[in-house]
Amino acid sequence: MDSFDAPAPSDEHRFPCDNCGSDFRYDPEADNLTCDHCGNSQEISAGPWGGGSLKELDFRSAVSGDMPAAEIEETRVVSCPNCGAQTAFDQTVHSAECPFCATPVVTDTGTHRHIKPKGLLPFAFDERTARGKMTEWLGGLWFAPNGLKEYARKGRSMSGIYVPYWTFDADTKSNYSGARGTHYYETKTVVRDGKREQVRVRKTRWRAVSGRVARFFDDVLVLGSKSLPKKYTDALEPWDLSEMEPYQPEYLAGFRAEGYQIELEDAFVEARAYMDRVIHRDAKFDIGGDEQRVNSVETQIGTLTFKHVLLPVWMAAYKYRGRTYRFVVNGRTGRVQGERPYSAIKIAIAVIIGLILAAAVGFVLAQTQ
Repeated sequence: MDSFDAPAPSDEHRFPCDNCGSDFRYDPEADNLTCDHCGNSQEISAGPWGGGSLKELDFRSAVSGDMPAAEIEETRVVSCPNCGAQTAFDQTVHSAECPFCATPVVTDTGTHRHIKPKGLLPFAFDERTARGKMTEWLGGLWFAPNGLKEYARKGRSMSGIYVPYWTFDADTKSNYSGARGTHYYETKTVVRDGKREQVRVRKTRWRAVSGRVARFFDDVLVLGSKSLPKKYTDALEPWDLSEMEPYQPEYLAGFRAEGYQIELEDAFVEARAYMDRVIHRDAKFDIGGDEQRVNSVETQIGTLTFKHVLLPVWMAAYKYRGRTYRFVVNGRTGRVQGERPYSAIKIAIAVIIGLILAAAVGFVLAQTQ
């Protein structure tokens, strides 16, 4: 991406209240900008940042460095020395904790040069609701330490983070070769316990086949961040991408946005692996029969486009007894994922109770014999 001509770092977008001058923030419940100081509100109107459909960008032009400068921007970020997350902070904030790992960080004047977001999913509920969903999830973990549950329930507020993703659209046509297996049965005489018996034996007759399948992939989603374990973010799916809005900075008012760490070409490697798995499945379906073998697949990709998008995640990272526990909540559906803490005391008690119950059952069985 270094061959792109990028503009100078852009000024941070601020949205002062037209009533008192304080900053607006985006209110997910009201779906508008709200001033916490005086209660004034303002609708988000379509402007030069958004409106209309989400524009796809040509992948091949992007990787060759042939992208308009208008599609590139630089934002001021702080890099966490522990997990490497690059997060945009308000210009008035000079120190904070990393929302991804709870490591204390001091903001710097570094910049992150990246492809502009084309769309985002706005947060659908506020921090109080997200905290309630997280504590409810923690409450369902039998072996979680009570201290951590209480600490999380009374701890600092969760952070609303827009996490970077890539989406890919691809028009594919694939030629395959393989074999179709058809089951048939033969009768065979066997000897069992000195007796001759006839049994049916299943066999498979294979026939070489070849064919062609086509599929259009729409919005293949790839995480653009390395700050959280992928198993957590994958488990937050599905995302209602059909509800995505064209990018407007007003939606980021009061929230943070993470810069992507996985570059476009690397993200497509993951997207292509997913496409290949689906095409392989399509080929097996096209072969038919009772069993299928796919020996080779040659895929041609026609139109190939992408978008950089932002998806909403409520996040909490707590340091408890020397360990960091991270929890994430899908900012649209409320689905929760995180590191499952275990209490050694609770596990020991459960083991003791299990041994007592096993001994009791054994005693009862011995008495009945």
